[in-house]
Amino acid sequence: MGTKTESRILTVANQKGGVGKTTTAINLATALAAIGKTVLIVDLDPQGNASTGLGIDRNARDVSTADLLRGEANLRETVVPTAVPRLFVAPSTLDLLGIEMEIAETSDRAFRLRKAIEAYSPEEGRKFDYIMIDCPPSLNLLTINAMAAADAVLVPLQTEFFALEGLSQLLQTLEQVRAGVNPELELHGVVLTMHDSRNNLAQQVEADVREYMGDKVYKTVIPRNVRLSEAPSYGKPAILYDLKCAGSQAYLALASEIIRKENQLAAA
Repeated sequence: MGTKTESRILTVANQKGGVGKTTTAINLATALAAIGKTVLIVDLDPQGNASTGLGIDRNARDVSTADLLRGEANLRETVVPTAVPRLFVAPSTLDLLGIEMEIAETSDRAFRLRKAIEAYSPEEGRKFDYIMIDCPPSLNLLTINAMAAADAVLVPLQTEFFALEGLSQLLQTLEQVRAGVNPELELHGVVLTMHDSRNNLAQQVEADVREYMGDKVYKTVIPRNVRLSEAPSYGKPAILYDLKCAGSQAYLALASEIIRKENQLAAA
């Protein structure tokens, strides 16, 4: 395990923006909460899309993950409930933009988040079955903090022309983190997102990624779906906004697949 906490910590990462990273974090967390898990999303993206997408007003983010990384607040003080039962979020603000500069010279710069999570004890608050960390769309110190704290990385990958190139970059970073800061970090899996099954290129990319990554690619594929795109503007996960839409159903299927994989890992 990456940390000494009982929570299972998954980092959702891809250095490329617009691949459905935050959509995946929000809806996967909601699906896990729906099947009875207590889940925390740690929003490490300065844009704060995960916080907004879960209905947390920008003016209500008195304590943020920037305060957490500075050491000015603990995790219990940072976490707020969402409209989804059993789903909580540590919200982000634009203050995160300056954090890299602030902590760059400190010896524990890669371990700030890990230490904050390790310092959280269930007696102080709620025990989380899963902690999901939503990263910024770049391989920076925030992403390194997320990977240093995590047990495993989940990679959303859009089925487009440069998908494999971006994936190999991310896998290199994962190896570097494993070598330098978190030797037990694993690749949990790759989820294909924004998939248009009518598109020949998308089908070819899916075939290539599956050939390259084997069973590390989840069977569940997330389709390109307008309801998934609309939901954040209503401050809701798609699963709350429109449970029956293809995107919501896909994320529920992905959650089931991930739980099965988790059970297999626990039994191994």
